[in-house]
Amino acid sequence: MKSRAFVPEKLDVAALAHDDASLAGEWPAASLQRLADSAAPEAPASGWPALRWSLHGEIRRPSPSHHGGKAQTWLHLTASGQVALTCQRCLKPVVEEIDIDRWIRFVDTEAEAAALDVDSDDDVLALPRHLDARELIEDELLLALPLVPRHEACPEPLAHVDDAPEPEEEERPNPFAKLAALKRGGSA
Repeated sequence: MKSRAFVPEKLDVAALAHDDASLAGEWPAASLQRLADSAAPEAPASGWPALRWSLHGEIRRPSPSHHGGKAQTWLHLTASGQVALTCQRCLKPVVEEIDIDRWIRFVDTEAEAAALDVDSDDDVLALPRHLDARELIEDELLLALPLVPRHEACPEPLAHVDDAPEPEEEERPNPFAKLAALKRGGSA
């Protein structure tokens, strides 16, 4: 039997699972635009290490005690990498490790996916003809980002408002001085 070539941007999940096949690779972080947009300005995604990912498809057969149960299509997704985000305390770049290890079950329809997803610890999606695994992996990486990135201990002390020098006030003319002069009958 000839082995199939799988492409992550147009992945046939059913065929990957049927073949019990795997797919893995690395992508430059900057190639995932939505993830790159989360970068700290001083540490753009072009300087991040490559993001590693793998996909493995499998068919799970129901146990013999489940009469009439049909085989299930599953995808195991792993991804990892480092991102540099803006620390919300000191506003300097903070490097965050991201590790994803997720199982996704595929079913026939959106309605079935919605019904099963409520009760499942795993993600449940409707099986598409072709899946853009690159987009799916980027979605999972974005969901794994910390809500409030920050250093354990910021590298520089934080500037306090009290430490800021007081701006020198320059002598400004009173805007009502001309009005007062006019009321007294003088000219301004």
